[in-house]
Amino acid sequence: MKKIVAILLALSMVLAMAACGSQAPAATTEAPKTDAPASAEATEAPAETEAPENLTETQKIIREAEGMTLEELAKKAIEESNGKMFYGVGNSSRGKSALPLFIAYLQTIDPNYNMEFEWQQPKNNKIFDQLTADSLKTTGTFAMTLIQDGNQIESKMVQPGVLDTFIPKDWADANGTTADEYKGFLPLQTLNKVFEFNCTGDKTYDNCWDFVAEGEHGLFMDIDSEIVGKNFLYMLTRDDYAAWMKEAYEALPADEQAYFQPTIKAMESEAADLGLGPDGAYALAWIKLWVESYNAQTDDGPICNTLVDASAKNQFGLLVYSKLRSVEESSSVSVNNIKVAAYEDGYQGIGGYGYCHYLFVTDNSPLPWTACAFIAYMTCTADGFSAWGKDMGGYSSNPKVAEETEANFHHSIGGMADDGTTVEFAAKNDRGYDWWTTNGKLVLEDPEYCADVAFTVGSWIEMLTKYSAG
Repeated sequence: MKKIVAILLALSMVLAMAACGSQAPAATTEAPKTDAPASAEATEAPAETEAPENLTETQKIIREAEGMTLEELAKKAIEESNGKMFYGVGNSSRGKSALPLFIAYLQTIDPNYNMEFEWQQPKNNKIFDQLTADSLKTTGTFAMTLIQDGNQIESKMVQPGVLDTFIPKDWADANGTTADEYKGFLPLQTLNKVFEFNCTGDKTYDNCWDFVAEGEHGLFMDIDSEIVGKNFLYMLTRDDYAAWMKEAYEALPADEQAYFQPTIKAMESEAADLGLGPDGAYALAWIKLWVESYNAQTDDGPICNTLVDASAKNQFGLLVYSKLRSVEESSSVSVNNIKVAAYEDGYQGIGGYGYCHYLFVTDNSPLPWTACAFIAYMTCTADGFSAWGKDMGGYSSNPKVAEETEANFHHSIGGMADDGTTVEFAAKNDRGYDWWTTNGKLVLEDPEYCADVAFTVGSWIEMLTKYSAG
């Protein structure tokens, strides 16, 4: 009997072990089932990050508009703004000249279209304050803006979301890119300020360091009056442009190098403290000598009027190239009384600097479709750009428009008089954007770089003592 009980007990233990063994695989096979929902959630998580960006209503319209042609945008504008009021604001008064042309274009599509408009041009760099104040409204007053100074645009307008960039499809196509691929702001044009000197005397300038030599006081719009001038100085410290300054210095005769050498040497520690590249001391030396010597002016117009007069012997300035267009010839005043330094044979170093007029839609625009259409019209047609195209030294960012503009205005051969005849003045024979940005060594504004060094280099510049003509 005991044996039977023992056998039965053994059998029960075996059965229990078998039962335990049969449950273990069940547990392991269930585990993946409980993990399945977790892994499904993991695969769904990236899908949430790929969802459409958190765009404002204006940005959604811009995203759609960037896939449309000018004519398609025009139809949207007609639908949106017929019979309404359009407010624009800009650093250039030419926006007021471009708007009637834009309205006339829309009327070729719908003869019954009509829109009232007003264009404002704030003085003393107040455009940033005006746009910032307008951005606080749910729906703003200004539909769009044409604005300069890449540094402040980046820090005060784009980063806070006051302005939105719109890249027209036709403009992108002309530049071999797309709205998605293109990085940066949309430039209407690049303008240049160039070194010019009165040639009625015996003085010549064949190197950019000549403009900061002992006793020189070039006429220049003060950097606190027009901030793009300060951006020019910021850009000189970028490695490629600093290398240009060193290269120009090395082209000087030994005795002229000797004058600048102590300042360059003194700037080596400053360049290191500011985190500049290997040639930064050359850039800082030129900036220091320039700020401490230039004769500050309130506008480029008076600078031009001074230099083209025969009495301005041995004077020079750094000014907007297009001002030469407005010179009225007389017995003592002539464009032939000046020379553009970079055009002279053997000239070494930078010929001037270039900055852009940028176009933006305000993020709370009351007429975003019309703003996009107007921007596309100015950047994609020669008629739209014509308000600016009549000036030499202003280059459309659209290569097709730039080519047509040159065909219309003949800037490369001295321009065209009001009666349609060609007038030749050597200084007005614009060599064009491609020449200026290569042979002419034009220093081009980079908004991102300017914003990066505005505190460091900018603070250093603020410590310099400006020259006082008095």
